[in-house]
Amino acid sequence: MAKPGGDMARQGALRLIQGVREGRSLGDQAGALRSLPVADQARAARLAAETLRHQGRADRVIEGLVSRKPAPQVADVLRLAVVEMLELGAPAHGVVGAAVDLTRTLGKRGQAAAGMVNAVLRKAAAYPGWADLTPQPLPEWLRGPLVEAYGQPVIAAVEAAHQQGAPLDLTPRPGAAPVPGTDALPTGSWRLHGPAQVTALPGYDAGEWWVQDAAAALPVRLLDPQPGERIADLCAAPGGKTLQLAAAGAQVIAVDINDQRLKRVSENLLRCGLTARLVAADALAWRPDVTFDAILLDAPCSATGTIRRHPDLPFIRDGHGIAELIELQAALLDHALTLLRPGGRLVFATCSLIPDEGEVQVDEALARHPGLTIERPDLPGIDPAWITQEGGLRLRPDYWADKGGMDGFYMARLRKPS
Repeated sequence: MAKPGGDMARQGALRLIQGVREGRSLGDQAGALRSLPVADQARAARLAAETLRHQGRADRVIEGLVSRKPAPQVADVLRLAVVEMLELGAPAHGVVGAAVDLTRTLGKRGQAAAGMVNAVLRKAAAYPGWADLTPQPLPEWLRGPLVEAYGQPVIAAVEAAHQQGAPLDLTPRPGAAPVPGTDALPTGSWRLHGPAQVTALPGYDAGEWWVQDAAAALPVRLLDPQPGERIADLCAAPGGKTLQLAAAGAQVIAVDINDQRLKRVSENLLRCGLTARLVAADALAWRPDVTFDAILLDAPCSATGTIRRHPDLPFIRDGHGIAELIELQAALLDHALTLLRPGGRLVFATCSLIPDEGEVQVDEALARHPGLTIERPDLPGIDPAWITQEGGLRLRPDYWADKGGMDGFYMARLRKPS
């Protein structure tokens, strides 16, 4: 039987990695770990994420030590062990022994490969150049267009930022006491470095803050909600922006097509003592009886700006469906403008690095809607270099590299003619 805290977590990690190979995200595989103790579930999830984040580097190490390509399941055992030793600093003796044991559980092919795994990992443990290996590259369907848009040096910096992972960011309610161990970021978020149990942090039970990447907190700050304003948050789940709007004193209607995800929004509103009306509906078809002073549209997108915290994404996406997403974004933007009162404002946002889901969308919207204007960002902590030619805000993972980076995002504030 696998040992709690050791092989059980490693077996769970391999299960998750195999699920990713089959096209399932890490987030969709919570059920795969239910049989494990809670501590092993957390460790398995971390091991799987770190193995995927550093797979390219691990493969470079392994390729130099094998005479032929290992079978896929054996290769995952090798990658897991290499990352655990060279990146996470686990003692080689225990890791090698556990990897050999795991290999032997893989049937006849695994039993035959156990000796090879032992020999390869003993050599890999002494690999001298791990820190100098280039980061995991973006998949070619994404890397090519991004290099064309931003240039090779920028994308190399983005890949380096992805390798570093993502610290935990918190969005505080106005007047909340700072959480010990956090740093105040220039834009108003708090950043916690190192692992933490979120629910045990000071202020969690009192609803003084919520988890939200610093970049994801900026669309609401760009919208600048005012007390008493009628504001719609379209495609609202998981709800961080709904909480921001409600905390500002706005009358918020949060709309999302997924009623299960809205339950999470409801739970967070309750914890934070905030109120918003939640509506389970297709935002593209939803038409309320009133118009709004302001609308936040965080549109469905490729999520390519979130790879630093979702290293499985490059392995489960192949670029298919992005054209349809771009069409949906344009349709949602056009529809949202019809829900806005004359003179009202709308922030369009996507957590994507692809310009067609950001800058191009806004350029085309301005061309489609005579009189629609864009208002350039004027926010604390924003580098003027982040403001794009058309007047939007482009954020990238390599920004704030000395502080731990940020998610990739695009956002723009549009004003409807009076």
